[in-house]
Amino acid sequence: LSIEDACEMYARAANMFKMAKNWTAAGNAFCQGARLHMQLQNKLDSATSFVDAGNAYKKADPQEAINCLNAAIDIYTDMGRFTIAAKHHITIAEVYESELVDIEKAIAHYEQAADYYKGEESNSSANKCLLKVGHYSAQLEQYPKAIEIYEQVATNTMDNPLLKYNAKEYFFKASLCHFIVDELNAKLAIEKYEEMFPAFADSRECKLLKKLLDAHEEQNCEAFTEAVKEFDSISRLDQWLTTMLLRIKKTIQGDAGDLK
Repeated sequence: LSIEDACEMYARAANMFKMAKNWTAAGNAFCQGARLHMQLQNKLDSATSFVDAGNAYKKADPQEAINCLNAAIDIYTDMGRFTIAAKHHITIAEVYESELVDIEKAIAHYEQAADYYKGEESNSSANKCLLKVGHYSAQLEQYPKAIEIYEQVATNTMDNPLLKYNAKEYFFKASLCHFIVDELNAKLAIEKYEEMFPAFADSRECKLLKKLLDAHEEQNCEAFTEAVKEFDSISRLDQWLTTMLLRIKKTIQGDAGDLK
């Protein structure tokens, strides 16, 4: 039996296990096939088999899925195929997000994907990954990092007629991160963003920020909550925005800790 024949048989076995929804066995068979392809110096076939293994394991053994995808990434980067490597870094990040709930590791893989995309001039793909990094960094209270990312992506998008609309959302998020850290910084940042991007100055987000700054200065919880409610009645606040606004509100004396 030649190695080529063995590769063929592992592939057939893997697909039969897949049909039977025996994900671990399918992953194992794809993995064996990948290793044999490597022996034959069929790098692309090996990488593809590692990816198939990863996708099978994803349904049964998330850590093993990550190991297989990393093996595929090593082959792709070695061959200079950075766009496809980036795609698999995103898959790993998603496994860390949803299956293993390790946000730090998810961030690291989104960052790596963003780096590869930037190197290949795929800026909109890079921005998508960076926004994930910003989102989670802020959640983990790594505000300077989140601010840097939101400012960077806002600046990248504000000159693009198709994406301009999104820039104000990123400036808004950067402002909220500033606000949690320090009220004065937030004021200065908002002024800077208004100058950079006049459309931000006219936005409902910017008007909300100014009301919140006033309420905060007066240490007025009711005014703060009122402004948030009014904004929310027109554009729903998602979980992330709600979390950030609650963190700001907590810095007002005598706050009860909710937005009711």
